[in-house]
Amino acid sequence: MPSVRTHLVIALAIGALISTVLLVLEPLTDFAFLSLEWPGITAAYFFWGAVGGSTFLGIAICWVVNALTYGLGAFVILSAFKALREA
Repeated sequence: MPSVRTHLVIALAIGALISTVLLVLEPLTDFAFLSLEWPGITAAYFFWGAVGGSTFLGIAICWVVNALTYGLGAFVILSAFKALREA
């Protein structure tokens, strides 16, 4: 049985993959998936407003926040599957 740490690493990798796909598809789909990126965009907006950072750093913050957001969702799903399997 995979441990909690293994599930967390898998979930964060899934979140990073989803965030990367959204970032790559953004210009190709004419920003059709922009609503899926709101957590990261909001964090980047607050960062730019607070310290006036660079665009590259804002995109990096957006990617990281989206990866953590989707990773948390994947972690909850993996934990639920583990609990159901053990029951």
